[in-house]
Amino acid sequence: MDKDLGQKRAVQFLYPPTDPFDQRMLQVSGGHSIYMEQCGRPDGVPVIVLHGGPGGGCSPAMRRYFDPSVYRIILFDQRGCGRSRPHASVKDNTTWDLVSDIETIRAELGIDRFVVFGGSWGATLALIYAISHPQAVSHLVLRGVFMMTEAELDWFYGGGAAQFWPETWARFAELIPEDERSDMIAAYHRRLFCGDLRIETQYARAWSSWENALASIHSNGNGGEAPGDYARAFARLENHYFTNRGFLSEDGWILKNVDRIQHIPGIIVQGRYDMICPPARAFELSRAWRGADLRMIRNAGHALSEPGVSAELVKAMDELTR
Repeated sequence: MDKDLGQKRAVQFLYPPTDPFDQRMLQVSGGHSIYMEQCGRPDGVPVIVLHGGPGGGCSPAMRRYFDPSVYRIILFDQRGCGRSRPHASVKDNTTWDLVSDIETIRAELGIDRFVVFGGSWGATLALIYAISHPQAVSHLVLRGVFMMTEAELDWFYGGGAAQFWPETWARFAELIPEDERSDMIAAYHRRLFCGDLRIETQYARAWSSWENALASIHSNGNGGEAPGDYARAFARLENHYFTNRGFLSEDGWILKNVDRIQHIPGIIVQGRYDMICPPARAFELSRAWRGADLRMIRNAGHALSEPGVSAELVKAMDELTR
């Protein structure tokens, strides 16, 4: 099926577009300014939406998974991406800075607890935030689970996913000399942070294209060419976080600390054929976290726009307020 047709089919499951009632820039630590918006019902059930990447930014489409007559929907662009400034900056940009920013938003808006909704890297950040501030989270709703482990990084950048997409991987890998291909994250890091804007943008587009090409189950293996500014922020931030293994103190940090969220109810929506974040990680998390309800979506990949994934996320959010 054509990817665009799949996205059109997903529209029927989503709420109509809604405009923000509040948009602002928040000054946070390290000279960063982050974009934040609120839409839906001002006195509704608060839900904060954590976008993927790192570096992906939020979009109006992300508002459409929540009934605007019920939810107070909070979105923000994480440090260095989207409308946040400085753009594409990795200075003072770590997981723990983002956790602090979520706390800043919560305090700024006078919220005691909220639903935390995140997919891919957004699911990683949601879990880390909940482990760090369990008293602030009423529910977790996660999509396309990624836990920032060596095994997951090896899968996507060490040849695992390449076994299914060899021609797409070849385009990504052949930009790197053979003697550097044993560590693709490090090889791309050298080029994404070389100081030459033209080279950084070239490799940023290749990095982004590899991931975009594998997002949908309907993909033809062509990730397209993202706008240079977007690709550079996305690739630099993502590579920065992966180079530093999410700034976590040890591999498997999330599962080793999952006891701190055992009491928090959660829903995990996972595409059965997710090539970016394989379902084994979502299953592993659900086994360790007794509050989790794992919903495996057949005939679906990683993308938020997959029809089955979209439908299940809307259903999950509706269930929380019944």
